[in-house]
Amino acid sequence: MDITSLQNPKIKYLVKLRENKRQRQQDGMMLVEGVDELTLALGAGLKPDAVFNAPEIDSTALNISPAQITTVTRAVFEKISYRDNPDGWLGLFPIPQKTFDDIPLSASPFIILAESVEKPGNLGAILRTADAARVDAVIVCDPRVDVWNPNVVRASRGALFTVPTIEADNESGLAWLRSKKIRVLAATPSADAIYTEVNLREPIAIAVGTEDEGLTDFWMSRADVKVKIPMLGKVNSLNVSIATALITYEAVRQRTKR
Repeated sequence: MDITSLQNPKIKYLVKLRENKRQRQQDGMMLVEGVDELTLALGAGLKPDAVFNAPEIDSTALNISPAQITTVTRAVFEKISYRDNPDGWLGLFPIPQKTFDDIPLSASPFIILAESVEKPGNLGAILRTADAARVDAVIVCDPRVDVWNPNVVRASRGALFTVPTIEADNESGLAWLRSKKIRVLAATPSADAIYTEVNLREPIAIAVGTEDEGLTDFWMSRADVKVKIPMLGKVNSLNVSIATALITYEAVRQRTKR
């Protein structure tokens, strides 16, 4: 066993990286925990600086050089883990540095734009929807949550590595969409049109905002089309990830309908 002490400097660093956004940003490093998530990260071409495994929990063979694997005790792994039921694998990766130039656009581009998402769980769920629907990219504008937070990785089930994900300010995001002739669709309860009534086959970016405030005036005033999801009950909004999934799959239905 390579590391048995909870006070090992490497272990202390991993804990700090897990808990401290500033540390992640300063060092440009992130944690990826779980066999599935590691597999997707490696499949996307990411190269780990180190991988930690607790054989007492799981010794599954991954496509990683044994020289890169540091074995730790169960107790040590439980200290660095951010899961309730860890599977014994965790990787230390450089944060991917992606730009708009890294987005491979399809013939009719399909983008999800999330403005100021606050909760890791919501962003993770949006990324899972994006992967399932095979959107071209997710643009996270003016984010309030750290995109590379371990909890986003966990909530996305690794989709953070399968969908091109770009962080940008609103102005840069809009400029890129305009340069690619991609229309902006704003999801808002104040719209007149229902989301199933508009053309989603054309190049489009589905823009969603926070649950409390929705999209800011920046996007509302610049949207090419606005849509709403019918609300028949007494509450006035849906979870942002649910709303995104509904509109996204309406786009999938329209684009695959013969």
